[in-house]
Formats: sequence, C-alpha cells, structure tokens
Amino acid sequence: MDVDVGIVAQRDNERAQRLAATLLETLAGDEVSITVDEETGTAIGAPSVPIAEMGSADLVVSIGGDGTFLFVAREAGDAPLIGVNLGEVGFLNAVSPDDAVDAVGDLVDTLRAGGDVDGAEVNRLHASGTDWALEPALNEVVVHGPRRGHGGGADIDVRVDGESYATGHADGVLVATPTGSTAYNLSEGGPLVRPTVDALVVTQMCADDSMPPLVVDADSEITLHVSGADVGWAISDGRNRRELEPPATVTVTVADDPVTLAGPRANFFDALEKLE
Repeated sequence: MDVDVGIVAQRDNERAQRLAATLLETLAGDEVSITVDEETGTAIGAPSVPIAEMGSADLVVSIGGDGTFLFVAREAGDAPLIGVNLGEVGFLNAVSPDDAVDAVGDLVDTLRAGGDVDGAEVNRLHASGTDWALEPALNEVVVHGPRRGHGGGADIDVRVDGESYATGHADGVLVATPTGSTAYNLSEGGPLVRPTVDALVVTQMCADDSMPPLVVDADSEITLHVSGADVGWAISDGRNRRELEPPATVTVTVADDPVTLAGPRANFFDALEKLE
C-alpha cells in the first residue's frame, strides 16, 4: 500500500530541520512518499507543500514543541499526527528525537501493510456566534474584553446547558479541553485534567466576584454573553480570533472533528514534573 507522510519542522530550528532530513532519507522509498513543509523544504532541499495540503496524508509528523504541534493540528486537517518533542515539556509530543526514526518507521510499516494507525482521538472546541465560527481549538477558547488588566474587562454571563454558572465583570472566561488544561487554563488557576477524562473546564479570568473553576461533561454547551464593553474578543488557541461587538454571545461546544494522536502517548505525570 502506498503511504503519504508529511513532515513539519519547527520554524527557524536547525535541529528540527536536520531531523526532518534524517526521517526523509531513512523512510522515503518504494510505496512511501514524504513531503515537508515549505520552509523546511527550502532549508534541506526537499519536495515541499503547504501544510494545509497535508490533510490528506496518511500521517503527519510534527517536530518541535507543543506550539508547533498546535499549529500543525490547525493546518493539517484530519490527518493523524505524531509529535517529536524538541520543547521543554511535551504534553502533545510523545516521541523523543532519538526515538523518532523508529517510532515513525513503525507507523509507516503498519500503514504499508494495510493496517490502521494506532492512536487516540482528542477533542477540539468549536466556538461560534450568530454568523461566524472560529477554527477548532485543541487547547482552549478564550473570550475577553478589550484587553487584559485594570479597566479592560467586560461583563460576562456564563451558562452551561442554559443554566447560569457565573456572571459579573471579569477580564475574560476560558473554556479548555483536558489537553489544554495544562496550558493557559493552568496559568489562570484552572484545574489539571488527565487527558483520558471526557470533560471540559470553564475558568474565569480575574473576575471581580469569582466562582471556582468548573469541570463539566464534554457534551455540554457553554454560552458566554459579553456586555458592558465597547469591544470584545473570542480567540481559538491564542491565534485565530474574532472581534465582538457587545452585547454578543459566543457558544462553545466540542467540535465534530477530533485530532488523532498517532503512536505512543506522552506520560502525563512525567510531563507535569517539567512544569515550572
């Protein structure tokens, strides 16, 4: 069976580019076609395509930190992803650089034999308004006022399945997946959630009259009504954003298209020990 593999190396990272070249040299051959992202292709002189065109690949390899993985997950569509960790923590990247050739090679051999990629599906979040929607978020959706800090918040009413959870003035409100519980959510005082738990987290950000962070079922519908400010923002994974004109309502649910994490899973508790 022919196998198409995409490789994305962290931008401006020579170590990531060298590893991409090693994977290309080692794995490409009969029945295995490998392309890299455009920047990596220029650096190592290899066939390249835009990352957005890797969505039809049988496997996409992300080489870098969790930020690189989030970027690839957003751009590469439904392709199964495996992360090679060059970062400090590595909640999303389970494979060490030394093990990368063997780990990716094992998956490629399985695909060549007609087997399925062994992986776990993890939820993403869908945030939408009356006539718009953000790109799915693997970590979190944040809704906030004009800016963070004194004088920059908004009145935000938070409802879960139509029932009021919290209301009042706050810098913002964050809705996170278990995957994202270790990221922005943690820095805002939200709880850690083990990745195997089917849940979402709702965390207020510097609220005047705050409620404790809330863990809800993954099939919950969370609505965030923003008022009392001239402008607001809805942001997906810190990148994709939508300007709001209060009063405005943002609805957050689990997206229809999860991400498949291929290969070994990162050890959640080992990764926690690396947090500062």
